[in-house]
Amino acid sequence: MIAILSALPEEQDGLLSCMTGVVRVEHGGRTFWRGSLKEQEVVLALSRIGKVAAATTATALVAHFGVQRMLFTGVAGGTGPGVAVGDVVVGSHYMQHDMDASPLFPRYEIPLTGCSVLPADPALQDAACAAVRKVQQAVRSEPYQANLHCGLIASGDRFVSSGQEVHKLMADAAASGFSPLAVEMEGAAVAQVCADYGIPFVAIRTISDRADDVAHVDFPRFVRETASVYALAIVREFLRLLSNK
Repeated sequence: MIAILSALPEEQDGLLSCMTGVVRVEHGGRTFWRGSLKEQEVVLALSRIGKVAAATTATALVAHFGVQRMLFTGVAGGTGPGVAVGDVVVGSHYMQHDMDASPLFPRYEIPLTGCSVLPADPALQDAACAAVRKVQQAVRSEPYQANLHCGLIASGDRFVSSGQEVHKLMADAAASGFSPLAVEMEGAAVAQVCADYGIPFVAIRTISDRADDVAHVDFPRFVRETASVYALAIVREFLRLLSNK
């Protein structure tokens, strides 16, 4: 069974209507939709916004539903060079940009784990990249190019929305040897839950803004009109690829 997570309803728009044999389940203050999509048994859920909410939802998916793989789809702010609005970032690794237990532990290191970054599952990462490449031409529309990037995604409990803030975030990360391509609020928390339970995980993020002073202006319309279209096409192709293996 595969879990498909998003933070906002708009980021999953269309997925529920494509599912068959749907059963609604209420658990832990969340609504889960269980059914089939592209010959795969799936559970669709909203993580809500932020690391704690996302970790709670991910834990419920593993402990209550017994999911065996997990995909997070949604939007993010682009931070890496060449990562433009309308591009898609597949996370190869995940870090918490607001994790700082220094001087007890190095900055960004998750205490008692020895890890600062958590890797995506290689097979899911490959399938995610292949899915993005497959649907690029179908969903591409001006002015967006839907270019694929694969690399580090940074998560934190803050909507990064100023040039000054993103510059500091990137400078601090670079000082520790990290260069995030995108910033969001859930992925690293879900990655940590999945690492604890041994569940394969990958996140696919469509870039809605450059995490700068106009991020709050670009965000709502982009999620509604572009990111949801990307998510539906990419997730369906991702599941089709998995069903063929």
